[in-house]
Amino acid sequence: MYRTILAFTLLCGATNAAHAATRFFCSADDKNVRFTVESGFEAEGGHKLNHFRGALVVKSGDAPQALQKIAVTSENLTHHWSHDGELRLEVFYEDGDDPKAQGVSLIVTAGQRGKSMTTFSGAYELALEGDGKPLSATGKVSCGSK
Repeated sequence: MYRTILAFTLLCGATNAAHAATRFFCSADDKNVRFTVESGFEAEGGHKLNHFRGALVVKSGDAPQALQKIAVTSENLTHHWSHDGELRLEVFYEDGDDPKAQGVSLIVTAGQRGKSMTTFSGAYELALEGDGKPLSATGKVSCGSK
């Protein structure tokens, strides 16, 4: 009997370890932008970021060529929040070291506080900032978790 209880306890502990991280993915595709981002957070206290990556296509012809198609990584994630059914991400990508360069700011806000769901929706805000022509867009985003 002791061995059965010990085996069951170890099995339950291994099951918890398998669910120690949460992955979120969000995407949007409208007249202004097409993007997909994926992020992973630890389930333990503090929800430490495991990884972040994504791709962004700005559809406006007014966007500089260098910012029309970009890949983003954890280096570009300036703010992240995952708590109680809410997901918030702020991404900033800068076009090189040129002081006249523009940057892209993407903010994703999704989920509903107190509701944990595998699929949920939200909104995004996109802004091109810097010396070039300013550009901004907002829209809906679809997200999910694994």
